[in-house]
Amino acid sequence: MKLTLKIWRQDGPQDTGALVTYNNVEASEDMSFLEMLDVLNQRLIEQKEKPVAFDHDCREGICGTCGMMIDGIPHGPLHATTTCQLHMRHFKDGDTIVIEPFRANAFPVVKDLVVNRTSFDRIIESGGYISVDTGQAPDGNVIPIERDQASRAFDAAACIGCGACVAACPNASASLFTAAKVAHLARLPQGKVEANQRVQNMVSQMNKEGFGNCTFIGACEAECPKEISVANIAKMNREYIKSSFSSKKMSEQKR
Repeated sequence: MKLTLKIWRQDGPQDTGALVTYNNVEASEDMSFLEMLDVLNQRLIEQKEKPVAFDHDCREGICGTCGMMIDGIPHGPLHATTTCQLHMRHFKDGDTIVIEPFRANAFPVVKDLVVNRTSFDRIIESGGYISVDTGQAPDGNVIPIERDQASRAFDAAACIGCGACVAACPNASASLFTAAKVAHLARLPQGKVEANQRVQNMVSQMNKEGFGNCTFIGACEAECPKEISVANIAKMNREYIKSSFSSKKMSEQKR
């Protein structure tokens, strides 16, 4: 098949950037979307032009680095699929495809389709971990965890931090990402000890990064390649309110 690609080209964060059209890009229906971009880049290199910069690593739908907007949809038209797992058989010969980076103030463009998502890293660093001293690590199977709670924790832990939720949200909110990390640990006994401090720190850092507020539109869940539920946002809100009351009570006791 032959395609027309309109790709966002931007030399750096200070560059204005613009959509550039590439005609007659050849692709096989067996190619992944990233392999199609590889073919385009090979053509550009042969023509002594700059190749298109885009993020990728595992190309197995695991790492979350390949995110881009395809025809205005994070990761493209296929439901619950990352860009690297999207194949060209879902497009037709002669199609025009518009490819842009994720758009959010907290995700500044580095170059072309590459955005800086270290804001997510800082949210994780603020509390998305367990640091209590538990001594020697016990066998995971000997820790009693109710099956429903374990399943919900596992579903939240499936988040790969790609940023599609932010790109899909008209408010550019990172609530689904943050909530997935908070809810994952809040549902496990290992995460209970630091639960109050964790949710306060992570929500505070999320706000510092400049993400928008969540208004429960639901676009984040609809476009998430791992189908993370917005129920996790409700869980995060409950954890935040509970921790606020707990902190207030502790302050009053110290007086």
